[in-house]
Amino acid sequence: MSRDTGLDTLLELDGSIIDQGDGYWIKIDAWEVDPPTKERPHGIRYSLTLHDSSNQRIMGFDNAHAVKPTKSNKYKGRRIEYDHKHRSIKDTGISYEFTDAYQLLKDFFKDVDSTLIKHRGY
Repeated sequence: MSRDTGLDTLLELDGSIIDQGDGYWIKIDAWEVDPPTKERPHGIRYSLTLHDSSNQRIMGFDNAHAVKPTKSNKYKGRRIEYDHKHRSIKDTGISYEFTDAYQLLKDFFKDVDSTLIKHRGY
C-alpha cells in the first residue's frame, strides 16, 4: 500500500501560520500518532483553524476531542466521533468523515473560502 501523499503535505504544513488578509489567518497543526488509536485510526492528530483579527477561531477542523452525537444521530450506534469541524465561533462541532489527508485539506480550504466570503460580506 502506498503512502498518502496528502499526508506528507499535511505534515509539512505543521506549525504553519498563513495570512489571509484583512486580519484573518490560518493555523495548521498536524502530527503522526504511532500507533494509530481507535480515536485516530488514520494515524494523525490535526487541528486546522481559521481565525479573525481578534484571534478567535471562527472555523476549524480537528480531532482533538470527541463530538457528542446530535439528536438526529444519537441512536445510530454508540461510535464516538473524534474527526469533526466547527462551523462558527460557538459551534461545538459536528462529525466530519475523514477519508484521507488530501481530502481534509481540500475540504478545509473550501470552508475557509466560504467562511471568508461570509465574514467579509462579499
